[in-house]
Order: sequence, then structure tokens, then C-alpha cells
Amino acid sequence: MLETIWFILWSLLWALYFILDGFDLGIGSLLPFAAKNEGERRIMYNATGPFWDGNEVWLISAGGVTFAAFPKTYAVMFSALYVPLLLLLFMLIFRAVSYEFRNKVASSFWRSIWDAVHFLTNSIAAILLGVAFANLFMGIPIDAEGIFHGSLLTFLSPYALAGGVFFLVIFCLHGALWLCFRTEGDMQEKALSFVQLLWPLALILLLAFLVLTWFCTDLFDNYLANPVLLLIPAVALAGLIGIKAMLRKAKPLLAWASSCVFIIGVTFFGVAGMFPRMLISSLSPEATLTAFNSASSELTLTIMLYVALVMVPIVLAYQFWCYRLFSHKLDAEQVMADPHAY
Repeated sequence: MLETIWFILWSLLWALYFILDGFDLGIGSLLPFAAKNEGERRIMYNATGPFWDGNEVWLISAGGVTFAAFPKTYAVMFSALYVPLLLLLFMLIFRAVSYEFRNKVASSFWRSIWDAVHFLTNSIAAILLGVAFANLFMGIPIDAEGIFHGSLLTFLSPYALAGGVFFLVIFCLHGALWLCFRTEGDMQEKALSFVQLLWPLALILLLAFLVLTWFCTDLFDNYLANPVLLLIPAVALAGLIGIKAMLRKAKPLLAWASSCVFIIGVTFFGVAGMFPRMLISSLSPEATLTAFNSASSELTLTIMLYVALVMVPIVLAYQFWCYRLFSHKLDAEQVMADPHAY
């Protein structure tokens, strides 16, 4: 029972990370396309500036839960996926540097360098996350001793690359919706135009990814055995449709919330299909790591659960306060005049 609870919490932490850091990654990936002058670029930086470092807490939390609750899965995963995860780490490090260094020198050339770094690190990080999770869904070549039999090219199958593109589009749509909420005037109109462009693309990629998942993985076995689980992809589709409905009513915050529902549905679609497996071996079913054969002791899981029940609401309350504090609309004049702005 505790193993199942922690599997669900592990999945929820990843969903929270995709929701919160997803719009950071998406806005950064849209930077060279949506911002055509310094004022617009500053708006895009400051739309995520107060939040990005707090949002990364959920990535650390997801990794920490993997380490503490499922140590064997953590050990094998971070060994087999060492190169992709290291690349992701470098992308997130240099993204942080781009936020802090961009305005340290009053030079357009200096700023353009860090704008390029910001765009590349955000877009590559988004793609890497999609590639990593698509590989988890499909399975990776690990043996019974947890040894990885492959190379970097092993992770670049057509299905994995499709996952990378899918995640990038999801995050760009999520980021454009956040810009719709945080901006007004010309910048908001520009963000809306990107939503109109990305929404049908997200729908097409969602359907294509579901078809590819049917042929490339066995995730649908759980759904065929438990048809009630089909509510999960239905929730994802409802969230995607809700985006359009809320925008028609001129409610950008609710449209962004609908995008959050979409991301939760997509995340839980994958992990529900994997359950109870956490690291699927493409070499042998016996080598697959599950929530049961890789979990910590019952005492460890119990203590962690009590800690999580206390600490997670505190972190969520703090982040809610932070988002509430910085929920005001952004405009170029205000951002350019603020010496503390990014």
C-alpha cells in the first residue's frame, strides 16, 4: 500500500514540475519568435523571473523522492540515463545564468548572447524531458544487475524524439497562455496568436503520440485491463478543449489552469500505463524495476509520508503567496524603469 501511495506522489511531483517549470521552459523557447524589441524581451523574462527558481524545487523533490522512496530505481535510472540527465542539468544551470547575467553589462551584443543561451537551454531542456519520459514509457536496455546496454543514440528512437517534440509544443503552449495572463495590449495579442498556432498542433501531436504509444509501448495493457483508467486521457483532452473555451470567454488565467489539467492528464497517462513499473527493461521483464521491488523499507516510507504531509502543503502555500504577489500585469515601460527587474 505504501509503495502505491509513493508511486502516486512521485507521479504527482513530476506533474507539478511540468506545470510550474513548463511555462518557464515554454516562454524561453518562444523568446526569439515572440519578442522583437528589448521591451518585449524584458516582459518575457519578467513573466517568469520571480518564479523559475522556485519552480525547479519540484524537480529536486521528484528526484529526492526517487532517491528516498525507490533507491534502486534511482541508482539504475541515474546510471542508465546519466548522459541525458547531465545534459538536462547543464541546460538548467545555464538557463539560471542567463537570467542573472543578461543585464550585468549595458551592451546589446552581451544581451543577445544571453538571449540565445536562454532560448537554447529552455528549448533543449524541454526536448530532453520529453525524450527521457518517452524512453521510460518504451523501456531501456538494462539487465538484471541494472547495467545499461546501449549508447546515447539508444535514446534517440523515433518514438523518443516524438516525445521530445510533443513536450516542447506542450510547454510552448503553456508558456504562451501564461503570457496571455501576465501581459496586455500588443504583447497579449502576440501571445494569443501563438496559442492559436500551437493549440491545433498540440492536439495533432497528442493524437499522434497516443497512436505511437499503442505501437511502440505496452502502456495500453493497463488501460485494457482497467477501462476506468481511460478517464485519464479523457481528462487530458478535456483540459486541451478547456483552453479554447476559456479563451473564448476572455479568461486567460482559467485557460492556463485548463492547460495545467492537460499536463496532469498527459503525465498520469504515461505513469498509469507503467504502473507498477518505474524502469522498464527492454531486455527482460525480470530486470524491470517496479514500485514494489525497488522501494525502501516500510518504516522509511512511513516516516517520509508524515514529513511530506507536513512540508508539501507549506511549500505549496508559499508558492501560492509568491504567485499571488507577482500576479500583476507587465508592461514594457514599467519593466524598463524598474532597477530590480530582469
